Amino acid sequence: MKIPVFIAALEKHYHTSRAPVVTLIAQRGASPFEILVSTLLSLRTKDEVTTGATARLLEKARTPEQLLALSEKEIQRLIYPVGFFLTKAKRLKDIGRLLIAQFGGNVPNNMEDLLSLPGVGRKTANLVLIEGFGQDAICVDTHVHRISNRIGLVDTNTPDQTEMALRRSLPLKYWKKYNYLLVCFGQTICLPVSPWCSRCPVSGRCPQKGITRSR
Repeated sequence: MKIPVFIAALEKHYHTSRAPVVTLIAQRGASPFEILVSTLLSLRTKDEVTTGATARLLEKARTPEQLLALSEKEIQRLIYPVGFFLTKAKRLKDIGRLLIAQFGGNVPNNMEDLLSLPGVGRKTANLVLIEGFGQDAICVDTHVHRISNRIGLVDTNTPDQTEMALRRSLPLKYWKKYNYLLVCFGQTICLPVSPWCSRCPVSGRCPQKGITRSR
């Protein structure tokens, strides 16, 4: 499938108002710190749960200094019921300390430094670079990995492999928008099991790799 055709079809059907929660938070003018916090909370958590937890925590702590003023127990209470809330509360405290001690209280704007923070992997780092700093990066989550392989754009086994393959094949102008478009698409049409191929705007061009049953 030709990339411009695929992107144009998704842009026509999936607008930014239906974007993932972190993108919506960024559109409201969130700081890089707020983007980092919301991204960490969103891991393995449904968007509606992330939205509530992020709002509760950021009402109390919009800076690393304010975060450190909260006890770990209070952070747990504020972010519950996000997935792995106990681990995330501890990591948020650790991140707050590191941001103050090593980065002057600021979220770093490069991959290497972001990856040095506890619990921050390439997916989180790339999303912070995109939404927090407006940089060209490719955020690969489960939807991006699955769909990029399904449409034949890449042939990879892991999200990190998918990111590197997309860096070689995806035109730079699409990097920042690629994640939110595919997340919208993956949550509504191109589902992991039994996707809605009958409703897909690009079904006639898709090789449907790995699909054994669809609707």
